[in-house]
Amino acid sequence: MITLRIQKALGDFALDAHLSAPTGVTAVFGRSGSGKTSLVNAVAGLLRPDAGRIAIGDHVLFDANRGIDVPIHARRVGYVFQDARLFPHLSVARNLRYGGKHDADRIIDMLGLDGLLDRMPSSLSGGERQRVALGRALMCNPSILLMDEPLAALDAQRKAEILPYLVRLRDEVRVPILYVSHDVSEVARLATTLAIMDAGRVVVCGPLGDVLADPAVVPLVGVRDAGAVISARVAGRLLDDGLTELLFSGGRLLMPGDFGALGQSVRLRIPAQDVILAQSAPTGLSALNVLEVTVTDVMPGQGPGVAVALRAGAENLLARVTRRSAGRMQIAPGQRLFAIIKATAVSPDDIGH
Repeated sequence: MITLRIQKALGDFALDAHLSAPTGVTAVFGRSGSGKTSLVNAVAGLLRPDAGRIAIGDHVLFDANRGIDVPIHARRVGYVFQDARLFPHLSVARNLRYGGKHDADRIIDMLGLDGLLDRMPSSLSGGERQRVALGRALMCNPSILLMDEPLAALDAQRKAEILPYLVRLRDEVRVPILYVSHDVSEVARLATTLAIMDAGRVVVCGPLGDVLADPAVVPLVGVRDAGAVISARVAGRLLDDGLTELLFSGGRLLMPGDFGALGQSVRLRIPAQDVILAQSAPTGLSALNVLEVTVTDVMPGQGPGVAVALRAGAENLLARVTRRSAGRMQIAPGQRLFAIIKATAVSPDDIGH
């Protein structure tokens, strides 16, 4: 469990962040200048709060009332920055050993570093350098891992290379992770808990699927990035069409691409702007996916849009329609509708495991 209460005056900016999250990957999301990096720097000991408390489980790192302020070197914090910050004169093996030797063989295997040990940082790709930086942070046997925009400097190809390693880290390493990002697709693929910051405060924090499907977060995430995450499993492949059949508690989805073996779990982020609502089951459409849903909440925005929270089986969905459409359809909580989702509307970046 991560428990943070951090107050810090930084010139005209005030950090006043409260966060409580279970072990797993807690993504800290927000616009530039919202206080994300200041928050993780306080956990690392690089920024001393004016007041508050920082605890990882029973390990108290800072408590202003009790006079506790554990020195940086004694906090057992692993920190991975946007740039890898490897020592250029040391080989990969020596960079890793600088962090420590905790569980070295397993970490090297998990991050696919075995073939890189004798190489120098200058010969590595950006994704390889970040994997080495991550391995170095893990070898110090951290009580928490901090990752501040670790993929922001990578191009799409390098991001695609490293994301599977981060997913494996999430699933195999029992270390709480604070993961700072401004990329919704990245967050949706990796996080178990989502905290959204705005103007120095954590304005919402909870399970990823619940937070992203909340109409109230649309202004914070952005209307183009808003969308819910559902969990499904691979049920079949339609080889002639290049489609994969996914089953979840709310029905069946057909999506282009190969998502792994039968039965494999899949995370799918469905953008709210790509969900069309209908009062009756549509016919004669090119769209392959039609789900029966129930409206759970309706929230008008400041512009012409309305965010509509939906329930499909045990999963949450989110749609964004115009005020005119919402009024014409008299959309209200409890109403039964049909959600139409184009198979091509979901980007490959929004599909993970």
